[in-house]
Amino acid sequence: MTISYEHLFRLSDECGIFEHAKLTVPRVENGYCVDDVARALVVAVREPEPTEQLLELIRVYLDFLIAALSEDGRCHNRRGADHNWQDEPSVEDHWGRALWALGSVVARRPDLAETALTHFGTAARRRSEFPRAMAFAALGASEVLRVYPGNAQARELLVDAAESIGPPTRRLDWRWPEPRLHYANAVLAEALLAVGAQLPGQGRTQADGLAMLRWLLDIETSGDHLSVTPVDGWTTGEARPGFDQQPIEVATLADACARAYDDTGDERWKNSVLMCQAWFYGANDMATPLVDPISGGCCDGLEHTGRNDNQGAEATLAMISTQQQARRLTRAS
Repeated sequence: MTISYEHLFRLSDECGIFEHAKLTVPRVENGYCVDDVARALVVAVREPEPTEQLLELIRVYLDFLIAALSEDGRCHNRRGADHNWQDEPSVEDHWGRALWALGSVVARRPDLAETALTHFGTAARRRSEFPRAMAFAALGASEVLRVYPGNAQARELLVDAAESIGPPTRRLDWRWPEPRLHYANAVLAEALLAVGAQLPGQGRTQADGLAMLRWLLDIETSGDHLSVTPVDGWTTGEARPGFDQQPIEVATLADACARAYDDTGDERWKNSVLMCQAWFYGANDMATPLVDPISGGCCDGLEHTGRNDNQGAEATLAMISTQQQARRLTRAS
């Protein structure tokens, strides 16, 4: 399949990628955030046949993340249209995503690997109290270990991420380490899969990750389509389906299922990635496509009345990421 990067190009400039859009037009006044620049860098370096324009943006996004990092490893998130930082550095989810993106550059761009690894090392000295931040950081550590299997800092980060996430409960009706599903849920399971696959003696951790992912996929499936956790979260006893459903929930599920397929070869996981892709094209609770074939973008969310027609960075990057995984697994088979 052909993946369009046109809307990513439309949202990006010489500094980064704008967070929000009014329909397809970037809301320049709202500025940028590390969350989205990191996501953009991950999908850009995943592309096996990048255009010159995409190669240029890889350097733009990498420079943005480097500028966001403080010397002590904490990370800014919000940057105004004037290119000034608007917050104090911290170690919340954006810090974890920055590590994920830096690790992806280390693994996939040899020409930039040394620079990215240096800054990965700076940020990886820190730890976060937030399990999702640690999970995203673990994905970056996993990427580093693909090319530097002896990197002690990446290994230590994986160990600490597994401890932060914790095992799921043993209740068959709630195989999850939290009392409520929140957002980007599958990243917790994917991080445990990464730990289990790359560290010796972590078979139990990998089994926990697979159990969590199986349970989450069952919870987020209705008949023959995905019915994912809405933006306000979900727990047992609350009504389904819930809205507003966010593309990021689908993208993290696709990433986790793709990793599970790589690890196990079980066709169920590949089929689940294809189901994630289908969600964007209308196989969802509202039978409404979120893909805009004209702009190359993705609508921001699935609502009980249809869809949010704005096409911001997070949604479009989630769609591209899911398309990349589906294309990779389809080509491999």
